[in-house]
Amino acid sequence: MTVHPSLQTYADAWTHSIEAITELVLPLAEGDWNRRTPCPAWSVRDIVSHIIGMECEQLGDPRPIHTLPRDLYHVQSDIARYMEMQVDVRRHHTSPEMTSELEYTIIRRSRQLRNESRAPETMVRAPLGAEQTLEVALHMRAFDVWVHEQDLRAALGRPGNLDSPGAHIVRDTLLEALPKVVAKDAGAPANSAVVLDVQGPLEFLRTIRVDAEGRGSIDGSPSLGPAVTLAMDWETYYRLACGRVRPSTVADRIKVEGDEDLAAAILHRFAVTP
Repeated sequence: MTVHPSLQTYADAWTHSIEAITELVLPLAEGDWNRRTPCPAWSVRDIVSHIIGMECEQLGDPRPIHTLPRDLYHVQSDIARYMEMQVDVRRHHTSPEMTSELEYTIIRRSRQLRNESRAPETMVRAPLGAEQTLEVALHMRAFDVWVHEQDLRAALGRPGNLDSPGAHIVRDTLLEALPKVVAKDAGAPANSAVVLDVQGPLEFLRTIRVDAEGRGSIDGSPSLGPAVTLAMDWETYYRLACGRVRPSTVADRIKVEGDEDLAAAILHRFAVTP
């Protein structure tokens, strides 16, 4: 158990998802590692490579010395280039190489988390040479591995864990981004409200309110006469918010009531992950 309870939630969620990922990929045949996933441009192997690489960085391992090919059309930013390095360096690794490195990395990382005694506000390594607090780092690793667990499940036809500890962290993290999406990005009018009604394994209702100055906030109270109500299932919500699908491809799973133009603007800007 970690010393600080505020870190334990993230460590537990990470452990749950990382063990599920191991269970998914250990029995895979060589050809299954090349299956496409909902994560744009990444295969099963690429996602596992990304997870290995990010956990190695949290362990303090040096980044690989590697030159990316110039024809990776999906690499359009510095952060994408940073993330792709750990992926591309493993693109020709075999199934045994992938699983053995994954298992070894998880053993090391699990030991690190069990023995973690640093304060949550301790500054640690972050992408692009930056720093972040230990609490933010563990939060983001729990978020990342759950989303990628779902990517792998979709690719392999093995649905599950939609209400696991990691799912709750992903839900709360995505909801934190909604006030900006509604108020600033989609330009919802002042003194208006937008209701999000999500059903399924994780069921919740949230109201995003825009005040007279155009600032957004979110709460769990219902709204009388909202400008828009968006209703969808949890799987559709996280897939949209994580950029795994476009609104047009899941339109039949979204129910819109109210201002359709505002609803379209919100859904167009719904994806909030990098």
